[in-house]
Amino acid sequence: MTQSPTARFSDRVENYVRYRPGYPPEVLELLRAECGLRPSHIVADIAAGTGVFTRLLLENGNSVFAVEPNREMREMGVHRLVSYEKMASVAGIAEETTLRSASVDFVTAAQAAHWFDLPRARAEFVRILRPGGWCVLIWNERRTASTPFLKDYEQLLLTYATDYKEVRHERTTAIIHEFFAPAPSEERVFSLRQQFDYAGAAGRLLSSSYAPLEGHPGHAPMMQELQRIFLAHATDDKVEFEYDTRVFYGHL
Repeated sequence: MTQSPTARFSDRVENYVRYRPGYPPEVLELLRAECGLRPSHIVADIAAGTGVFTRLLLENGNSVFAVEPNREMREMGVHRLVSYEKMASVAGIAEETTLRSASVDFVTAAQAAHWFDLPRARAEFVRILRPGGWCVLIWNERRTASTPFLKDYEQLLLTYATDYKEVRHERTTAIIHEFFAPAPSEERVFSLRQQFDYAGAAGRLLSSSYAPLEGHPGHAPMMQELQRIFLAHATDDKVEFEYDTRVFYGHL
């Protein structure tokens, strides 16, 4: 990789905020039912970014340490969540959160754990979790072949993205049960969709860390190809992105 994981999104914050998918409400329903999540629980949301998942936890009434190493992403998160008194922004990384030992009831990481040094992150999560605490790892996994548009979009990424194959989070989710081991873990999957006009589809593409930005020789041909496949597949001037939201949870 040509860029450190903590710096990859610095020049994509606006697109990330506007065009990245949220998380279905079923995720919190699952955590309430299966993990006993209550508003009184304290949560460390690791690699919180701009606060997409942090907001759901705050709306649930939880006190949240939003741990994020990237300054631009962290500042945007503070700006977006400033009205929530129970949010504390923390400059830290998964492997060194700076939080006190045995200080939180849940550790969450949404769309982020594939960037972690997993053995070091696991040790840090064990340190900051209270006895009986829960670890929850979440990804929105874009479907790559469920529609003609998504098939063409996947091929666009394979053709033009800089290090797409190397950083796809499926490399991590395939082994995530090893992260929890020897403790058992559970997995649940929910469906999620986004609809975009062309400007939105372009913003969604450029929110990805592996999409070349303006000035890169691959940017212009990539955008031309996006326009081509959008025109080929749009219905009522919109295309649809489909995701499987994967939730892994357990004790450590």
